[in-house]
Amino acid sequence: MYDPKSPKAEEFISHEEVLATLEYADKNKNNTGLIDEIIAKAKLRKGLSHREASVLLACEIPEKNEEIFELARQIKDDFYGNRVVLFAPLYLSNYCVNGCVYCPYHKKNRHIPRKKMTQEEIRREVIALQDMGHKRIAIESGEDPVNNPIEYILESIDTIYSTKHKNGSIRRVNVNIAATTVENYKKLKEAGIGTYVLFQETYNKESYERLHPTGPKHDYAYHTEAMDRAMQGGIDDVGLGVLFGLENYRYEFAALLMHAEHLEAVFGVGPHTISVPRVRPADDIDPSAFGNAVSDDIFAKIVACIRVSVPYTGIIVSTRENKETRERLLGLGVSQISGGSKTSVGGYYNPEPEDEDSAQFEVNDRRTLDEVVKWLMELGYVPSFCTACYRAGRTGDRFMSLCKNMQIHNFCHPNALMTLKEYLEDYAKPETKAVGEALIQKELSRIPSDRIRKFTEENLVKIGNGLRDFRF
Repeated sequence: MYDPKSPKAEEFISHEEVLATLEYADKNKNNTGLIDEIIAKAKLRKGLSHREASVLLACEIPEKNEEIFELARQIKDDFYGNRVVLFAPLYLSNYCVNGCVYCPYHKKNRHIPRKKMTQEEIRREVIALQDMGHKRIAIESGEDPVNNPIEYILESIDTIYSTKHKNGSIRRVNVNIAATTVENYKKLKEAGIGTYVLFQETYNKESYERLHPTGPKHDYAYHTEAMDRAMQGGIDDVGLGVLFGLENYRYEFAALLMHAEHLEAVFGVGPHTISVPRVRPADDIDPSAFGNAVSDDIFAKIVACIRVSVPYTGIIVSTRENKETRERLLGLGVSQISGGSKTSVGGYYNPEPEDEDSAQFEVNDRRTLDEVVKWLMELGYVPSFCTACYRAGRTGDRFMSLCKNMQIHNFCHPNALMTLKEYLEDYAKPETKAVGEALIQKELSRIPSDRIRKFTEENLVKIGNGLRDFRF
């Protein structure tokens, strides 16, 4: 039985409801009247149900699909403007006891070198990330209670936050580690993490258990109910995601939105972010083996439909995707991207030779952070290194209320400009700095409040004179 308020995974992600949704969407994929009604509802910027969204995803009418894409662009601009938040992943350890068949870290893989960083090695990685210009990172680790216990994760977070180099500092640590207990989520909250991110991989229980044949991750319910425990532990910013290509994309899309509906129904706060990774080649991994590849066109539509259905959420696309795909998705709703990423343990301070590759997946956008920043600005976007909401306590329902009322611009736009100015002063190449200074002057005029604009201009001068970390 489908019940979005149920604490049980198989009730808030009901297999029968997903199948009924797909049947309903297929039946109505060319129903112009219904599609018009759903698009009209989406224009209210209040979101869509998983059934309504699934109809839009299934729609085969070209002109209606164009309407969906255009609406996604408008809604992204309404909620997040032209800002794009930048971050980088930091892999602490690739020791893992699970048997996930899509991940090269699986326990039986004897080809990949196993590594776990010491705190000194983590400090060196953090300095390398700071010297690139990063302020926000997402830590990653395989699941291994012996090699990667929660104490190791907590100590690593403390090392990251306490490491300062020149003008560099990591101001927000998001955490992507295995499902754990309420008590451990409380510890992560106390450690000052930003968002807790956990990809479902697939919501289809039968497929999930087949793809996770061994290890603690085999437990579908424990994994799927992790966000509830994180919320109970005090973490009010959580990030959802599926690994597109493992299962039928329409099934995953409907279930993903059902998970968002569940969080809203139970906790009053939907997902802070939704990530949309696709399966990529890696050591011992061939994506074609899963038989569910998602084309670029379908992928773009998935992103657009997520944006119109969950307008408040941040949508993340990583360096799994190439430059061209990321550029297309930025115009359809993506609001966060990684830049200059390394997906191997210790990959920033001491990049690995190709024959010793321990990367979790193949990176398709290998540009430096500076190249990504310059590219974004030339496209008309404002690269943002802002972490102000998290540090000012604007998380969970406080952030969502501002975002849903489209008031977040009053904070985010000036904060983005000030953090961009920091980047330009401390890390940018001369040609990037020139583009950025011109962009900042142009974007200042978009701040509606004279008082906030004047305050921002004063702080930009102070940053140019060597002071740092101004925020609303």
